Amino acid sequence: MTKERILTGITTTGTPHLGNYVGAIRPAIASSKNDNVESFLFLADLHALIKCQQPEQINQSTKEIAATWLALGLDPDKTVFYRQSDVPEISELCWILTCMTAKGLMNRAHAYKDAVDNNANNGEDADFGITMGLFSYPVLMAADILMFNADKVPVGRDQTQHLEIARDIAQRFNHTYGEVFKLPETVVDDSVALLNGLDGRKMSKSYNNTIPLFLGQKQLKKHINKIKTNLLEPGEPKDTSDSTVFQIWEAFADTSQTDYMRKEFANGIAWGEAKKQLFELIDAELSEPRERYNSLMDDPAAIEKILKAGAEKAREHARPLLAKVKKAVGIGALS
Repeated sequence: MTKERILTGITTTGTPHLGNYVGAIRPAIASSKNDNVESFLFLADLHALIKCQQPEQINQSTKEIAATWLALGLDPDKTVFYRQSDVPEISELCWILTCMTAKGLMNRAHAYKDAVDNNANNGEDADFGITMGLFSYPVLMAADILMFNADKVPVGRDQTQHLEIARDIAQRFNHTYGEVFKLPETVVDDSVALLNGLDGRKMSKSYNNTIPLFLGQKQLKKHINKIKTNLLEPGEPKDTSDSTVFQIWEAFADTSQTDYMRKEFANGIAWGEAKKQLFELIDAELSEPRERYNSLMDDPAAIEKILKAGAEKAREHARPLLAKVKKAVGIGALS
């Protein structure tokens, strides 16, 4: 039976937080344990260069993200877990695909359009501060996906355009050179929680409103206590629909725990008590992974060994595909 190939990338520009965990890491690890799935999971450190020019930060983030996935139960023997930059075939494929990609397609990419619009609003030249990395990174993303002929790529709804671009590039290549690439399917799971942060906006490093995943107990409690709430007093019924405390509770709770907290909100639970119970719920789920994470962070050589082994597994898939691509376009040994 042919396994379904699912690919997920994580950009190495920050410290994983609760939103990353419930929105991407937890479902990806669960999927990787399915015997009918072949999981490709990678650290997108080349993508990180687009928005971060701080070498120490990228290196530290790579270590933190790798340690996070491993601590949370990712099995490197059952998955292909690798660092993007350790698979040079991806960069080579990226250039070949760049030569097939219409500039007009890149002009319509959301990140580039947003940057141009921001420049216009600030009275700057349209392309002020915009690098070719930012402009053409959807091609690198296409190379990430097409290199391994992924069947499905789980993304947030705001990332669907990138999969459409990857499909467009693949179709153009196949039309010109023959069927080489599988067209990836975009997977948007609206049931996956998108957590709000401390200030009620989407939890994001750019808003500086995150709750880092593996904080120590005291720091975790301190962050949870910072979650913005309204001024309702103890005893006054509280609305679950607009509460970040309840939203995060629901992301970590089972059905009975969720029903319990919904009743507590209706009964007017004090915010301090709700946050105390939220801390206890999260800490119970993350305490053992936190210990494994700290051990891994103290042993970067062990992480490096796993990533190198994963890269070799990835290259076993990448080499023959790239050879097929190069033969199709006429690059290589003379016949």
